[in-house]
Amino acid sequence: MTLILGLESSCDDTAVALVTGDRRILAQRVVGQNQAHQPFGGVVPEIAARAHVEVLPSLVTDVLGEAGIALDEVDAIAATAGPGLIGGVLVGLLTAKGLALASGKPLVAVNHLEGHALSPRLVDPDLAFPYLLLLASGGHCQLLEVRGVGDYSRLATTIDDAAGEAFDKAAKLLGLPYPGGPAVEALARSGDPKAVPLPRPLVGSGEPHFSFAGLKSAVQRAVLAGTHRPEDIAASFQQAVVDCFVDRTRIALAKSDAPTLVVAGGVAANISVRSALEQLAASEGRRFSVPPGWLCTDNAAMIAWAGAERFAAGLVDGLDAPARARWPLDESAETVRGAGVKA
Repeated sequence: MTLILGLESSCDDTAVALVTGDRRILAQRVVGQNQAHQPFGGVVPEIAARAHVEVLPSLVTDVLGEAGIALDEVDAIAATAGPGLIGGVLVGLLTAKGLALASGKPLVAVNHLEGHALSPRLVDPDLAFPYLLLLASGGHCQLLEVRGVGDYSRLATTIDDAAGEAFDKAAKLLGLPYPGGPAVEALARSGDPKAVPLPRPLVGSGEPHFSFAGLKSAVQRAVLAGTHRPEDIAASFQQAVVDCFVDRTRIALAKSDAPTLVVAGGVAANISVRSALEQLAASEGRRFSVPPGWLCTDNAAMIAWAGAERFAAGLVDGLDAPARARWPLDESAETVRGAGVKA
């Protein structure tokens, strides 16, 4: 039985998990920082990094203790090595290096995006390669063909802002608390998604990439106009994002023979997003797979599982593995206009 200890600290959640190669989560802990960042309406990197330092060692101890596993019984130590806020990434990766050195176990430096990309396989044993993945989170919005562990082909990315970032900005404009995604979704339930005329950037253009900057600006104008109920703005914004997802994903499905459509990342926890893409997959004759909501947001179980998949493939790293603020899954993908290069 393979045992992988996983550490995640790329943004504002500190997480540790112990996962087996046969898809069992023996123990996991996640400590969020919402209260620390709420006054600022977003994540403050320095605050996040200090918080990781304060809680990560005790989380490792708690997870190993709950599982009744000693450090020298694990097979490898996996940690997010990027992309993310570099201070937080360094905290987790350096902790993992110390644990690997002390225990004599190999280190697996995991791309955070690969953690999301492989996370559905932790809970869906029938999910085989290849599959088409919509990865939508606070910092990334991409369509990728997942061909195998470490083998990714990017079909589309965002040319400006990610969908999760747009949710957070819309929440801030509406006076909602951080984190914005769940707050917007909750408010949207009592709103009319057709009440506010908002743009669907690039929909119908045939353009394969995403764009959400213009949609954020339109939400700002709607709020400042003062003529719409906040719940209607929230619902209309959410529907606009869903429509963009469906349009882009339909284009990608036409270019891919992958039998399954997978959605992952923090935005995949949104029920409207999941429902619309499940309907799209059915209409295109594809299987649909999405992780449970807790596995969509940042967590260490997905990092441990990605570590398990890489370890099984013989992909381990030396103690000189670097921390990276940016780390694309498909490093051979062509650069697109705008800020999509960061993805």
